[in-house]
Amino acid sequence: MIKKIITLFLILIPLNSYALIEVDITRGNLDPLPLAVSPLSIDEKSRKSFEKALQKKNIGEEISSIVENNLNTSGLFNPISKEAFLQAPDIANLKPRFEDWSLIKAQALITGKVNYVDNKLRVEFRLWDVLAAKEMMALAFTTVPSNWRRVGHIISDKVYERLTGEKGYFDTRIIYVAEEGPKTQRIKKLAIMDQDGFNNKFLTLGNELVLTPRFNPASQMVTYLSYFKNLPRVYLLDIETGTQEVVGDFPGMTFAPRFSPDGKKIIMSFAKDGKSDIYTMDLENRIVEKITNHPSIDTSPSYSPDGKYITFNSDRSGYQQIYIMKSDGSNVKRISFGNGLYGTPVWSPRGDLIAFTKLHKGKFYIGVMRTDGKGERLLTENYYQEAPSWSPNGRVLIFYRETKTNDKGEGFSAKLWSIDLTGYNERQIKTPTDASDPSWSSLLSN
Repeated sequence: MIKKIITLFLILIPLNSYALIEVDITRGNLDPLPLAVSPLSIDEKSRKSFEKALQKKNIGEEISSIVENNLNTSGLFNPISKEAFLQAPDIANLKPRFEDWSLIKAQALITGKVNYVDNKLRVEFRLWDVLAAKEMMALAFTTVPSNWRRVGHIISDKVYERLTGEKGYFDTRIIYVAEEGPKTQRIKKLAIMDQDGFNNKFLTLGNELVLTPRFNPASQMVTYLSYFKNLPRVYLLDIETGTQEVVGDFPGMTFAPRFSPDGKKIIMSFAKDGKSDIYTMDLENRIVEKITNHPSIDTSPSYSPDGKYITFNSDRSGYQQIYIMKSDGSNVKRISFGNGLYGTPVWSPRGDLIAFTKLHKGKFYIGVMRTDGKGERLLTENYYQEAPSWSPNGRVLIFYRETKTNDKGEGFSAKLWSIDLTGYNERQIKTPTDASDPSWSSLLSN
């Protein structure tokens, strides 16, 4: 169950807002912004209180480490080693000596302090422009102590947004399929974690096969596919309450349900009478509507963020390619024309790109193209990789990658990876088990 809410009660942002970083998605950021994250200062009384409540020796250092790690993994920032710092955290928070921070090449500085007030965690932080020698932002949060990791993620989002001019993606969760056992007898459970791999929880027991969990773009609701007595069922799961319900039983084969942008419908492909078409279901009245009617195999539908269009893959041209159409099924148009087979198209939350999987000459690629099919860019290639899912700001993709096995079926693994749109910042996301089919949540706080 997600712990809601962080009380935000102080916001001071200068009117002359500007970004220190220009994000160019078509090339790598080869010169990330040098940034110093000073440990959040804490008085001795508060330190002892938090140590007793959370078994953490210095919660200020822990929170600042989360901020530093988040900004570092974005690829846009280069955190400076704390060993180079010349000013103590408590003094830096009151009034930075900008010449000291400039001396170690920092262009931006984060400072702050932590207090234990009425059994609550109070965190203040400031963002400074070192070169201009002025404050860019100051915020304060009050919440329950157990929310300390979320505070670090929210600070990261605020800093990212202030320095890049774009929304962050750190205060989010990822749902995925946790896998264990031999390749031919995998136990698959639903699992959820923070975007940095912490706070992992299993949501199902593993006694039923689960596939393709997908977050609702408008809430912390998930839809997924599970097999009950070998029959496919589509489920809805409320992450906050744990409430689960069956949307429907679908004889035959059902594939990859997803939500509409407003969360009021799900869209999926459904195999019937030897062909596969795309259907929607209204979650309020459970009315099912057939969107495509073609003798080919139409699968993997995904809505545009405004809900007006759908992208999907189909073999109606003779081999698997990506198409778009209006949400009522009209005006079907093929948009992929490169070499290879294209699949699993997913519309970006920004509306400007479609991510996809591509198979060409025995290799799998994760790539993006514009919504008219132009500007195709392949971000990563490997033996087998699948199921791209967008961060809520549309700048990072998460997917899963499998390894080869030997003749005895040994050596198989499935892991989660992320890559940004430059294609230069590829990272494995650690999970306690093997993992596949990831889906990124929306921001938990806005």
